[in-house]
Amino acid sequence: MPLENKLGITNSATLAKEEERISKTRAVELFESGLLASLPAGTFGTLCRIHAHLFSDIYDFAGKLRTVNMSKGNFRFAPLMYLGAALESIEKMPQSTFDEIVEKYVEMNIAHPFREGNGRATRIWLDHILKTELGVVVDWSLVNKEDYLLAMERSPVRDIEIKYLLKNALTDKVDDRQTFMKGVDHSYEYEGYFAYKAEDLKK
Repeated sequence: MPLENKLGITNSATLAKEEERISKTRAVELFESGLLASLPAGTFGTLCRIHAHLFSDIYDFAGKLRTVNMSKGNFRFAPLMYLGAALESIEKMPQSTFDEIVEKYVEMNIAHPFREGNGRATRIWLDHILKTELGVVVDWSLVNKEDYLLAMERSPVRDIEIKYLLKNALTDKVDDRQTFMKGVDHSYEYEGYFAYKAEDLKK
């Protein structure tokens, strides 16, 4: 069953197509508006602004914390009761080096604060930190999608793989729209690769 959405779509495949189309249009607006440059790098508030900008036309929960526990395979993302504390800790993590930034990115992925669209929003958030702190971004066209997803799946235990993949894809083309947009590709999302399970806490 598709997530409840503002578009009234009841077919999962149709929703996925519309979600990608609309979120990419909004991502272009985000890039061209200069909004990101006005936001502090590495904060959860900035991630919320990014997520809301991408998905507010589609979901009521855009930019808001998820209200369900979520898991992927045998891995559970941060439990709802600890999510707030986890996000506060992540926000305080250092971000002055490449390794620190990727470690912060991995922790945010483990937190998985939103019901949907975590990957797209968090990749923009990652590039914003890299651009602000180091003057580089990831050229996602150089990152093999399957390698990325597997590396992210293993990153809570071993982050050397994701660091290697991303470090070899860094570019100083920080103001290139095509490079920016590649990170918004839905095929890099877990939703398109691994099965999610959400449990309503009221049940």
